[in-house]
Amino acid sequence: MKIKEKKGNKKVFPILVLVIMLVLVFSQANFFARADELGDLQDEEKSLQKDLAKAEKAYGKLSLQYQQIQNSIASVQGEITKTTAKINLAKEQIFRKEGDIKQQETRLDFQKKILEDLIREIYYAKKDSTADIILTSDNFSSLASNIDQSVTLQEKFLRLIADIKDGKVKLESEKQDLANIKKQQEQLLAVKLDQKQDLVTDQNETAADIKEAKATISELKEKLAELQSDLNKLLGKSYDAKDIKDAIKFASDKTGVREGFLFGMLSIESRLGASVGGCDYKQSKMSSYRLGIFKNIASELDLDFKKLKVSCPPASYKGTGGAMGAAQFMSDTWWGYKSTVASRTGHNPPNPWNLTDGVMAMASKLKNDGATNGGTTKITSPCNGKKVSVKWEIYASMKYLGWSCYALNNYGPRIQSLSGNYKDL
Repeated sequence: MKIKEKKGNKKVFPILVLVIMLVLVFSQANFFARADELGDLQDEEKSLQKDLAKAEKAYGKLSLQYQQIQNSIASVQGEITKTTAKINLAKEQIFRKEGDIKQQETRLDFQKKILEDLIREIYYAKKDSTADIILTSDNFSSLASNIDQSVTLQEKFLRLIADIKDGKVKLESEKQDLANIKKQQEQLLAVKLDQKQDLVTDQNETAADIKEAKATISELKEKLAELQSDLNKLLGKSYDAKDIKDAIKFASDKTGVREGFLFGMLSIESRLGASVGGCDYKQSKMSSYRLGIFKNIASELDLDFKKLKVSCPPASYKGTGGAMGAAQFMSDTWWGYKSTVASRTGHNPPNPWNLTDGVMAMASKLKNDGATNGGTTKITSPCNGKKVSVKWEIYASMKYLGWSCYALNNYGPRIQSLSGNYKDL
């Protein structure tokens, strides 16, 4: 039996084919548009990373230059201190010489007075006639002896006066030499003070350049984080760790911070994420500044800030609570690393109570503080002010906790000890 085709069916088929073709065309166009967008974003990402590398290199050079200027200022200041001490010593010596000269002048005046009296006596004695002296003298030999003694004494006084005069001239000469030394040192001091002023000017200019370089780096990092976040959205890319070991490995791969070191940090900070705080925002006694940022973080995550748990105020030392999640970041510190964490985990906004985000935030801060550097660095000990060498990881952990003697002698070494147990996790 032959089935008759309905006239309507002949019209439906071409329309259906047309619709399918249009869908394919639009899908293809959308695909190419997304591909173009992805390519543009990836090119922009490479450009930003290149600019960031240049900015960080420039910042490193400026930081080195600033340190060199500081060292030069310290050296010049040491010379200024020494020169000032020499000037003060010369002043004291000149003062003493002036005192010695006055004493010599007093002695000279005194000796002159005695000599004048002696000369006067001899003069009057000679005015008398020899006959009169003989006639009136009971003992002629005694008188002659007295006259001889007077002449001898006169000669001695003259020699003494000459010695005093010579001494005074010598003291005057020594005083002039000291005055010349003082003048030379004062001229040297003026040169050193000018030199220091020039260095301070250079230091201030370099500090301004460093501030500008920091701002540039911060701006580039923020742009890069936003761009990487856009890439993550476009690619549908994000990451959530199932447990602490996965979170550590992921953060280590992204930042280069050693896995064992992250394990030690998390062990001390939050018992591997098990202890993230038992207080609310009121009990933590966080500052009003941090509370404002804390509310912003909660609002972005659509969470009730009143119900969120944070660390309690420390009992063993003065301070406030308010640290969040496994990494135990304060709200203001978290806010500074938010875009970096988002770019590395794909979570935007990132959540400090999320294991992946928290460990990534910790690793990012440790990396910024030098944890990926090899060898050691010299620091000024917070215990005694002396220069000591420490591993870069210990330096980074001290920056994480807060610069203190406890961080150097207890916190840092404990983390290093625990880091060796990572293989047993």
